[in-house]
Amino acid sequence: MADNSYTSSFKEILLFILKVLLFTALMLPLVKYVGDKYSVASTENKINDYNKSRWEEFYSLPQNSLDMVFIGSSHSYCTFDPLIVDQYLGTSSYQLGMPLQHMDSTCYTLKEVLNYHTPKDVVLEVYWDMLDDDFEITQAGYLFQVLRNKPLEEAYIDDVFPLSEKIKYSVNIFRYQADYFAYRNSKLKERLENGLGVYTPAKQKQEGYEKYRSRGYTYCNYNMLPDEFDKTNQFRGMDGRKWEPSSAQLKYLDEIIEMCREKNIRLTLVTAPIANVSMDYIKNYDRIHDFIQGIADDNGLEYLDFNMANKNEDLFETENFRDDAHLNHSGVEKADKYFADWYKSVYKN
Repeated sequence: MADNSYTSSFKEILLFILKVLLFTALMLPLVKYVGDKYSVASTENKINDYNKSRWEEFYSLPQNSLDMVFIGSSHSYCTFDPLIVDQYLGTSSYQLGMPLQHMDSTCYTLKEVLNYHTPKDVVLEVYWDMLDDDFEITQAGYLFQVLRNKPLEEAYIDDVFPLSEKIKYSVNIFRYQADYFAYRNSKLKERLENGLGVYTPAKQKQEGYEKYRSRGYTYCNYNMLPDEFDKTNQFRGMDGRKWEPSSAQLKYLDEIIEMCREKNIRLTLVTAPIANVSMDYIKNYDRIHDFIQGIADDNGLEYLDFNMANKNEDLFETENFRDDAHLNHSGVEKADKYFADWYKSVYKN
């Protein structure tokens, strides 16, 4: 009886394994098909197109032709226009800010920059909301789509990605999922508005336009939408006392600081401005400012917080913002003049 029981159990296990293998064999083509569709959608994303233009131009530059580089998140490329900065400072600068970019991706962006250029200055945009996540896969994907350095990409994955994310990233259906749904959502809204005349509040019509221009800068003359003053403002209820930075992101900030120190590069920290109404929603912002200021002080770095400057000097108006967190070009013109004057005052040479 024992032998029969053993044989029966073995047959059940074998049958289960066969079912799993059959299911997997049937599912693999579907997973590949859906993953390929997601991958294609990522190339239709307008933001990805701006990134592509930014990096294609970067790779076309003569080596060692840049003496100032701006890095960070979208707050960097929505604040610093190299053509304006160069006009004031006589520099040859470039903008390599990327959407959602956290300190890990920013660190690897700088590593790629240093493979081609030896800038005198690196201006690092430090946005607190990019400092409190241990890991964010979408922003890594944005970088990998434009990076022409496979060994650096592999080093990034090996160093930064948690094991579970490494597995997910190897499968297109997971890797491009966010891009696909963002793309489909935008297409659905276009059809509702343009084809059927249905109004969608999430995408109200704005006058003006946005386009990639040059030197890594994306020009935009949109104005902040009415809903962002209240209903959709992302900063409602935010309290600086509840904000906690991620040790993982602070590690890469330290690596950026050390990299610049070793290369004798002058590193400047900057926090870009958010809309005045957004600042009004934030409680205890001083705590966030003081934390970043402390990092600058501990490392002998200069730090410009546009939000504190705006609070003290009324630099920006509502019409200077494209949304609740980013400047439009009229705001960029103000910010870059202020930055140039500040830069000259703190760096006398």
